[in-house]
Amino acid sequence: MKVLMINGSPHKNGNTAVALNEMEKVFIKNGVEVETLHIGSKAVRGCIACGSCYEKGKCVFDDEVNLAAPKFEQADGLVVASPVYYASANATLVAFLDRLFYSTHFDKRMKVGASVVAARRGGLSATFDELNKYFTICGMPLASSQYWNSVHGRAPGEANQDAEGLQTMRALADNMTFLMKSIGLGKEKFGLPEKETWIPTHFIR
Repeated sequence: MKVLMINGSPHKNGNTAVALNEMEKVFIKNGVEVETLHIGSKAVRGCIACGSCYEKGKCVFDDEVNLAAPKFEQADGLVVASPVYYASANATLVAFLDRLFYSTHFDKRMKVGASVVAARRGGLSATFDELNKYFTICGMPLASSQYWNSVHGRAPGEANQDAEGLQTMRALADNMTFLMKSIGLGKEKFGLPEKETWIPTHFIR
């Protein structure tokens, strides 16, 4: 089992990292291989809807997105984590995810997704919902925990004092491991569900 974790914070050792580090301990204990990419401080531009990825098989902007794409394809699970900015995810992370999901055309169904958010106080659930939409548009099951996947903290490291938040991260990693292993067994025995041909329906006639 392999998990790719995306840290969307510009602060490599901030509270978002505290949450991911707590999950990583559990993954390693469960024999899951983990790789973490730090995206928040990278120069990542947004998608320009040029469609070149359908011809080239990768994004026209050759940056962190194209480096992450093969890692995503090989992973059994993807964890995306962000601090909260104005009740939303870090804009760099959003640009990264827009292009990563749009430019990668491999089948993402049944890869397990989990989003994690960190904030001083508010905006957690809005950001959590925003990140989950990347998974649910492409058939990726969501891993859940004992509470919404969030930790609280303002100054770097303060999330270490959020005992319930850290416990939520540990439960999330355990549940995600179980789900990935269960799906792996199901794929071996039953294969993936049969997929219908896409029926694009536009609303302007």
